[in-house]
Amino acid sequence: MNPARSFDYRKLFDLSGRIALVVGGGSGIGQAGAEGMAAQGAHVIVADIVPEDAQGVAKRISDAGGKATSAQIDVRGTAAVDAMVDAVMRDHGRLDVLLTTPAMNLRKRLLDYSDEEFDRVIELNLKGTFRVARACARPMMEKKRGSIILMSSIRSVTVEPGQSIYASTKAGIAQMMRGLAVELGPSGVRVNALAPGIVATPLTRQIVSN
Repeated sequence: MNPARSFDYRKLFDLSGRIALVVGGGSGIGQAGAEGMAAQGAHVIVADIVPEDAQGVAKRISDAGGKATSAQIDVRGTAAVDAMVDAVMRDHGRLDVLLTTPAMNLRKRLLDYSDEEFDRVIELNLKGTFRVARACARPMMEKKRGSIILMSSIRSVTVEPGQSIYASTKAGIAQMMRGLAVELGPSGVRVNALAPGIVATPLTRQIVSN
């Protein structure tokens, strides 16, 4: 038997009673994070730009005995992000954990990028992360506790041709994490970032096909 499969992770990471918001939770790393936190006892709000994806993950969690609801969100709009967090606070009275993952990557060399393409990547990856982190940090600071998890990438420290703009956003997220950590730490809010390598997700599917 695989020891990892038989180990009870709740002995280390019991999230019973915690409220976790996973933005981008309808697929990929976000889905894995949502299902993982639900398995440790958290009530997870699965938020995604594709409502059917969010609903599907929430149903998977519920069918497995966990607690989850779904929401539609486009992180490219400040009003929508703020309204989502307001709804979480209205429905649950607290927000303990944020994991935010939405990103895109136009794999092309910097000299081939148009201004519009540059803006699209920055808007979703960097500014979207900023909007979500800002909205969630406010109620966490008021409650004097919380955990914010941002999604950086190995591309924040190592780059290959065709990745320069995407890598810039992920390096920006890493620095945003550091800045938020020192700003929110005195209020009891922890801020961290994950920087994974290549993971089999919809975002990386074109690497496999090409």
